[in-house]
Amino acid sequence: MRTALRWTATTFLVPVVILAVWTIAAEISQSMFWPSPVRIIGAFPGTWLEGRLVDDVVPSLLRLLLGYVCALVIGVLLGLVVGSLRRLRMFLEPVFEFFRAIPPPVLVPIVLLITGIGTNMQVTVIAFGCLWPILINTIEGVRGIDMTQLDTARSYRVKGPLRTFGIMIPAASPKIVTGARQALSVGIIMMVISEMFASTNGIGFNVIQFQRLFQFTPMWTGIVLLGIIGVLANALFKLVEGRVLRWYLGMQAQER
Repeated sequence: MRTALRWTATTFLVPVVILAVWTIAAEISQSMFWPSPVRIIGAFPGTWLEGRLVDDVVPSLLRLLLGYVCALVIGVLLGLVVGSLRRLRMFLEPVFEFFRAIPPPVLVPIVLLITGIGTNMQVTVIAFGCLWPILINTIEGVRGIDMTQLDTARSYRVKGPLRTFGIMIPAASPKIVTGARQALSVGIIMMVISEMFASTNGIGFNVIQFQRLFQFTPMWTGIVLLGIIGVLANALFKLVEGRVLRWYLGMQAQER
């Protein structure tokens, strides 16, 4: 009980201390680059909850969702195939490692030349960035499947979709979920970067425009908005993770 109370107090105390220090520092410095939290909170509704909610926030979230889902589908399916075939895995792993090492932001100019300015470019960049954590973790998850399960399935002639969705995906799901969690953070970063490079709307576009126009308080509201999106996305992911991996989390709890 005391541990829980201590953890709760710490959870709330740390943000309060940070905000207090930030407020005092902003008042002392009077710098236009560091507005106080009170000014940022006061400017937030007028900046994002009126016209920009529909024109900028919603399009950004849709691009993030579309790119993330594309990466999830491609990464899981390709990971299942590559993870199941040893020779194919040996051939493709160096290729995957090479492309994974390329920072996705450097591909923005190349993708821009191919697709032009617009949603296609942004979704492509987001999907590319999200793909690799999902793909690599799926391959590792498939490689780690207990061979007894696969041998049993083979002896009972369990093949095709039943083998894939009934055995392989559930067995590899802890690793897949780990990759999906990592990809979510990457996706938010790539959403912002792609909109800063070449876009006519979106959260990233507005943040860089505010910075160029020396409107630093609205710029900080955009940073706060991205933090809120990240927290909410992580909370939603934990909810889905709890349902998908209920069996796995229960098994871990029993082992403890």
